[in-house]
Amino acid sequence: MLLACRSAPHEGDPETVPDSVRSAAARPSSGRYGNRPTMKDVAARAGVGLKTVSRVVNGEAGVSPDTERRVQESITALGFRRNDSARILRKGRTASIGLVLEDLADPFYAPLSRAVEEVARAHGALLINGSSAEDPGREQELVLALCARRVDGLVIVPASDDHRYLEPEMAAGVATVFVDRPPGRIEADQVLVDSFAGAREGVAHLVAHGHRRIGFIGDLPRIHTAHERIRGYEAAMSEAGLPVHPGWMAPGATDPSRVRADAERMLGGPEPVTAFFAGNNRVTVTLVRVLAEVGRPVALLGFDDFELADMLSPPVSVVAQDPAQLGRSAADLLFRRLEGAQDPPCLKTHPTRLIARGSGELPPA
Repeated sequence: MLLACRSAPHEGDPETVPDSVRSAAARPSSGRYGNRPTMKDVAARAGVGLKTVSRVVNGEAGVSPDTERRVQESITALGFRRNDSARILRKGRTASIGLVLEDLADPFYAPLSRAVEEVARAHGALLINGSSAEDPGREQELVLALCARRVDGLVIVPASDDHRYLEPEMAAGVATVFVDRPPGRIEADQVLVDSFAGAREGVAHLVAHGHRRIGFIGDLPRIHTAHERIRGYEAAMSEAGLPVHPGWMAPGATDPSRVRADAERMLGGPEPVTAFFAGNNRVTVTLVRVLAEVGRPVALLGFDDFELADMLSPPVSVVAQDPAQLGRSAADLLFRRLEGAQDPPCLKTHPTRLIARGSGELPPA
């Protein structure tokens, strides 16, 4: 049963503490905050030597079943937890890895994070993660804080375009894999998606359904994936012999107000766009809302799948990537390095998949 916390009475308060409570508080207790039970406490309760407790805690041989049972019962009764600090200092490994993402709340990163965690767990490692909020300074702060806590390796979705600050850490043995975007100004393992090919295929799909005025709304062009999707859009338009009107391209921040303003601008005027290619799932979701208010059919194809895309009317066509596969690949590569692989830094690129559901197949109005 939980008890409400109460402030200690001030000197001179009429309230007094019962003798039974006072005497109990004065007795040493392994359950008090800041006074964790030690192996000495376990040994005393079990009636064995300290070395015996150490053998049981570390899974070593040489302890009889009856003695091990008594030690385990004492561990459970006292709530003892092994302090790994000394073991870490001896072995030089913490059995932990760090994951730095753009935004933990972004639906794209949830399956990626879960996949990294599952691989880490299979290797007996703990995952510690954090968000950079697309801020290079915050990314560096997070990464170096994780290194200061002596993680064995790092999986990073980079916000920075200069990762030379990591060179001393990598030279000291911190295995590092970059995922979704490449590192800046250093050589390191990386796991990417072929965003250029995916965007080109998506825009070509719109062209194949008769669209000639195709608007592109995407993320900040300094971001690698956004830049590659812009290149894919331009390549598909060029290959189809179509001009790219400057007013049909709007890279930038993905907040809904900005996306809405650019979409409404492209839908106005004497030659409005008849289709949109959205650079990521956040842009796509905003465009779904905008197009629901338009009185004519406008085709839509987004990069990244998203929940309930197939339940909308019409269902949203997408260029899909597999964030869980990205996470697994990056984590597998990281643990391969931790197990001693010494080959040069590698690049692994995953393909995308076009899922045609209906919204990209609407004919030009």
